[in-house]
Amino acid sequence: MRDNRNEIFPIVTPEGKVIGSATRGECHSGSKLLHPVVHIHVFDRDGRLYLQKRPEWKDIQPGKWDTSVGGHVDYGEDIIDAARREAAEELGIEGGELVPLGRYVFESDREQELINAFRLTVVSPDDVIPSAELDGGRFWEKEEIKASLGKGIFTPNFESEFIRLGFDR
Repeated sequence: MRDNRNEIFPIVTPEGKVIGSATRGECHSGSKLLHPVVHIHVFDRDGRLYLQKRPEWKDIQPGKWDTSVGGHVDYGEDIIDAARREAAEELGIEGGELVPLGRYVFESDREQELINAFRLTVVSPDDVIPSAELDGGRFWEKEEIKASLGKGIFTPNFESEFIRLGFDR
């Protein structure tokens, strides 16, 4: 498996207004073209947070633990539709209440993303079925995540978002 470098993403302003389009390859090449993504933080009723393990074939942060669900918004796609599509594709989750947590710009040395973050609570851990697109995943206790921050286990994006959204409190 490989990422489709020719997939078309919208290019947006920091407010989310679409101003153009570019390929995944262009967006991830160091161009810093701002493109929208969705992140969904999936919690169980006990307050544990599900994290996915990124496969080794990913073009960014392979093999690291990351946000429950994360994916790009397709050109012409609505943010909520993208979040629902990604939740179904990555974790087999259909439905549930997506609670908006905020929107912000994340920048790394290779890219710039407009992150649209959500929270989703599942009734049972059995509701989460990771797809073959991932190298699995599991629910983590908050203290376990906090003890592992800064040790190269998680993606930098997840670590900064965990703190930004106050999950570390």
